[in-house]
Amino acid sequence: MTARRIRIRGQVQGVGFRPFVWQLAQRFGLTGEVRNDAEGVLILAAGPDLDAFEAALLAEAPPLSRIDALESEATTLDATAFIIAASGAKGAETRVTPDAATCAACADEIRAPGRRQGYAFTNCTHCGPRFTILTGLPYDRAQTTMAPFTLCAECRAEYENPADRRFHAQPVACPACGPRLWIEPEAPDPIAEAARRLLAGDILAVKGLGGFHLACDATNPRAIDTLRQRKHRPAKPFALMAPLSLIRRHAALSPGAEALLTDPAAPIVLLPARGTLPDSLAPGQSTLGWMLPYTPLHHLLLDAVQRPLVMTSGNLSGEPQVIDNDEARAKLGPFADAFVMHDRAIARRLDDSVERADPPMILRRARGRVPGTLPLPDGFADRQVVAYGGQMKAAICLVKNRQALLGHHLGELDEALTWQAFLQADADYAALFDHAPEAVATDLHPDYRATRHGTERARRDGLRGIPVQHHHAHLAACLGENLWPRDGGAVAGIILDGTGLGSDGTLWGGEILLGDYDGFQRHAHLTPGPLIGGDRAAREPWRNALVRLDAAGQGPRAERLFPDAPLAMARMAAERGLNAPLSSSAGRLFDAVAAILGLCPQAQSYEGEAAMRLEALASAAQDDGHPGYPFGPGLDAVPLITALCDDLDASTPAPQIARRFHRGLARAFAAQATALVEGGQARAVALSGGCYQNPLLLAETRAAIPSAIPVLTQRITPANDGGLALGQALIALAALESG
Repeated sequence: MTARRIRIRGQVQGVGFRPFVWQLAQRFGLTGEVRNDAEGVLILAAGPDLDAFEAALLAEAPPLSRIDALESEATTLDATAFIIAASGAKGAETRVTPDAATCAACADEIRAPGRRQGYAFTNCTHCGPRFTILTGLPYDRAQTTMAPFTLCAECRAEYENPADRRFHAQPVACPACGPRLWIEPEAPDPIAEAARRLLAGDILAVKGLGGFHLACDATNPRAIDTLRQRKHRPAKPFALMAPLSLIRRHAALSPGAEALLTDPAAPIVLLPARGTLPDSLAPGQSTLGWMLPYTPLHHLLLDAVQRPLVMTSGNLSGEPQVIDNDEARAKLGPFADAFVMHDRAIARRLDDSVERADPPMILRRARGRVPGTLPLPDGFADRQVVAYGGQMKAAICLVKNRQALLGHHLGELDEALTWQAFLQADADYAALFDHAPEAVATDLHPDYRATRHGTERARRDGLRGIPVQHHHAHLAACLGENLWPRDGGAVAGIILDGTGLGSDGTLWGGEILLGDYDGFQRHAHLTPGPLIGGDRAAREPWRNALVRLDAAGQGPRAERLFPDAPLAMARMAAERGLNAPLSSSAGRLFDAVAAILGLCPQAQSYEGEAAMRLEALASAAQDDGHPGYPFGPGLDAVPLITALCDDLDASTPAPQIARRFHRGLARAFAAQATALVEGGQARAVALSGGCYQNPLLLAETRAAIPSAIPVLTQRITPANDGGLALGQALIALAALESG
């Protein structure tokens, strides 16, 4: 018989890979062994049909595994059986698996008679907590927050049996030996009491995998309003949780959306609403964010309630999610009427991921997706760098072994606790993945906290510091996700977002860049306008509307639209350049158009509210074939504003105006990018920046680019600043290799 040494690399530890190999070996009549080691999984196998065995390894791998490489070579072997051998050296070359939603077998088990019936912490090799309980490597029970819970004899037997689906499942537990659930105020049956309170209109704080949620009955307008009042959250959409059968009643569900909902990552998925639930769940929006129950506790709670639940992050406004029981009592006490608690500690806070299925995109990359890695494009050497992202939607990226680990969503770094979470994540990832960078990449903006941190680390540790222009990083992130080769040639990048410091010292945000990982040229941009009041312009849309209306000779209209705003003072600031920096921001143009149409003109209650309402308004309009509002030379917005005002005077419905704005913006930028490709200066078009989380703008842009031209978009990393660090890391790698 022939024998082979088979190396499996990828996400193959902690996912049931060794028992899977053992079972395959029994099926194929093989002898040998399988073990974990520092590089992944190593198999020594002898038998009659090793080709078929290797094919089955790839085709039938466990659901949570991801095989990046299978390397095979002939060897000699003297074995009489196939065994699971003791693990060899362990280290950070292997992967840590993201947390995974409760599998079907465990979901059935908690509902059926048996020792785990009704047990809120049931899991197996194919599901359950991973990254949120991990405290160090190697990944075993002693290095997780399950360490205090000693396995009982029955759980130990499952853990040690390679034929059992709980073989080496580190969080395995049962009521006799595992974590305990309770409710405060105390009641004999926590689930029954929680359900009673929810149905009575109470707000509950519920401890989950990556932190606490605030929950209420999503069919009860009074409960929703109470939660909004207590949390001082007047309009930001609430996330919802329900079983698939209930989601189908309240949302339009495509095959792609259903597949995404049922993915082991169990993200929040934005779905078109059917209008069957209170409007107060997401004021002014046409979609609702839904997720399936992803822990046994969630399944039990929803079984008892039989209604969809609001499941929004348990935090004070602007702060990260609460993870500790005492912290929850102190901070969530003003919001919650009761607490559903347990005694398994959360090692790191992780928000729920937020995604779309149609078209596919990740808006917030968090629980269930991290710490998954991304392969690097061809042409990059195996070197280590760290990138620290931006100020908003902060995330860290580490590169090692030609893989990029884009960390979890952290939030706005101006908030003190979010900054602490950033520092913890930096130390956390470095330790978990034994990371020793030779370079540190940061945003060009010197005042971002992440930039200051990265610059200081480079100085302190003697590393090369590499500042990266914000929109160049967006472009590189899009290229990297699409595995655009290092020598693939220049692309035309349409980068539309809020603001980022440009290489000329002004604030950019509506850009066409011609470039690649090694550099870029600013080919075109929106005509800049002053941001009156600086950061206040991002919070108060009337300021941006005033600037655009005045530029178009529509000043009297501003007087009528915003009679209570301090227009004279604002105009004086703009004229004199007092705290009114120039910006080409597409995001602020969205705000201006929204304000002109009466959408939250005085103030946005959350980031992006005006643009999201404008998108929802436009999506409600029938396509009347209008070509979209025109732009002038140099992407001047004056003709657009003039045409929009003409439509207002003609009593054109607001949804049509909103749609014409989207189409005009998309076509103006697409025409410029298309010309670069057709002129031979670029080989493809890349779309990135937070504005491209708008599916209508994305669709209109793609439709305006000839089908023969490749269009690169981001699907598995955020197009917003949550993906910025990936682009920074790739640009830093290119800089290192260029000297």
